[in-house]
Amino acid sequence: MDDLLLLVHRMPYPPNKGDKIRSWHLLRHLAARYRVHLATFVDDPDDWRHVDQVRTLCASSHFAPLRPRAARVRSLLALPAGRPMSLDYYNDQGMHHWVRATMAAWRIERIVVFSSPMAQYVQQYDGARRIVDLCDVDSEKWRQYARQRAWPASTVFGLEARRLLAYERKVAAASDAALFVSSPEAQLFATLAPESAGRIGWYSNGVDTAYFSPDDVHADPYASGERAIVFCGAMDYWPNMDAVQWFARDVLPAVLARAPHARFVIVGARPSPEVQALAALPGVTVTGTVPDVRPYVAHAALSVAPLRVARGIQNKVLEAMSMAKTVVLTPQALEGIDAVPGRDVVVAHDAPSLASAVSTELAAPGTVGAAARRLVQCAYGWDARLAALDSLLEAPAVRPAVADTALPMAQRKQA
Repeated sequence: MDDLLLLVHRMPYPPNKGDKIRSWHLLRHLAARYRVHLATFVDDPDDWRHVDQVRTLCASSHFAPLRPRAARVRSLLALPAGRPMSLDYYNDQGMHHWVRATMAAWRIERIVVFSSPMAQYVQQYDGARRIVDLCDVDSEKWRQYARQRAWPASTVFGLEARRLLAYERKVAAASDAALFVSSPEAQLFATLAPESAGRIGWYSNGVDTAYFSPDDVHADPYASGERAIVFCGAMDYWPNMDAVQWFARDVLPAVLARAPHARFVIVGARPSPEVQALAALPGVTVTGTVPDVRPYVAHAALSVAPLRVARGIQNKVLEAMSMAKTVVLTPQALEGIDAVPGRDVVVAHDAPSLASAVSTELAAPGTVGAAARRLVQCAYGWDARLAALDSLLEAPAVRPAVADTALPMAQRKQA
């Protein structure tokens, strides 16, 4: 086996943690083919219990603690210096030292970077073959944040959007391939970074259909008679926070008027104070961290993804679909998923249509969930999604122009 350096901004760990599932399956895929040397941050104290399991996949590893409050203060110092805040947030001298030592000791010729801020650790290694998995166009997400927030946050976020885009363009231009989570994300970045259009591709997220199976038996976490409407996701992440606040305040009252036993259950770690406050509203439960999200999905009447700001593919949607749940979602949450509205998912564009769709499903469950399960089984296995990465890593060490950026990497390989 050859050696490979993998840099990940947040520690990948097993698949019951949806917000890190892409990097977890990427690590597993690479570890089956290379001796992986992993450098990553641990930003949640609960994640340390997974370190030993992650370490077993690696030839060597470096886990750097990331304290979010200190990182936020550090990132603000980037503002007067003209740097993207995201880079300073993930800047750590210990990690720089470990990467330099590891590259020298193992003479590594392949590097995979997961998330653009991690590229700062390998800028000097022009001789190595470098693949960057940007996942989403993060700069676009900051631009959307700026539009949603009031001053002064709008100004700060707008500045971050411009600076981060400039850095993303620099990273893509210095890489052999820049990959995204969906065709729309890849096409968007190609318009924003036309100089790198030939290097841009994508592979979508998958789902572990055996783990997220409707056939497994789970204890019911809900009270007798409750008709649970479940939302799963990290609850310190602003798009998720915005989604559940909007649903709880603007959608749920109309649902409760038609279905008094309905209950909106927000499942996810680190709920912000704004999210915790929603528990005071009629019909709302906020769980905080749970050991396993599957019981909450399995016993729910339906799943919702009322996102108004979203980038890339939503793991929470694929996982609920895999468990044969009807998912009622906004167009933003459906982006990048090849599902047919009305057959595989239910799409609603605003608060009244969301309330109507949820109420209808509660009153008369349809066959959407079964169709969703069939779609995920056929099209969203992780092995198939990641196979395209292999040819990129084994290509000659000359950065080629890759044609036809609208095609996923797997199709491009076959063409």
